[in-house]
Amino acid sequence: MPYYQFTVPTGAATLQHKPEIAAAMTKVHSEVTGAPGTYVHCSFVEVPKGSIFVAGEPVDGSRMVGLIREGRSATVRAELIHGLADAWCAITGDAKESLAIFLHEIPGANVMEDGVILPEITEEPGAIY
Repeated sequence: MPYYQFTVPTGAATLQHKPEIAAAMTKVHSEVTGAPGTYVHCSFVEVPKGSIFVAGEPVDGSRMVGLIREGRSATVRAELIHGLADAWCAITGDAKESLAIFLHEIPGANVMEDGVILPEITEEPGAIY
């Protein structure tokens, strides 16, 4: 279920590393949450320079929006954000300060994957991811 979308300025070196980034994001998500990698979706959106703004000013840093299932603890979410950022920076060479990551939690009942509405998260042993 997790869906990670990266918004990247045109010409950014990141675009040459899409397969590596997608593999790294999958690995981090799987290791942190226990979810199989087959559930992790990644997409890249290339936008013209001058299309990403912070406080009304254009910035060159990439942005990532992640949709994850609701129910993870604050500790797990923090580990996930830091792991994703570290992996991104290791591959792209970007400074962590230039990257912004936004996680949105979605109830399992609001997601269909492979024809099945997802169950809610539980962090009990043997739980569904």
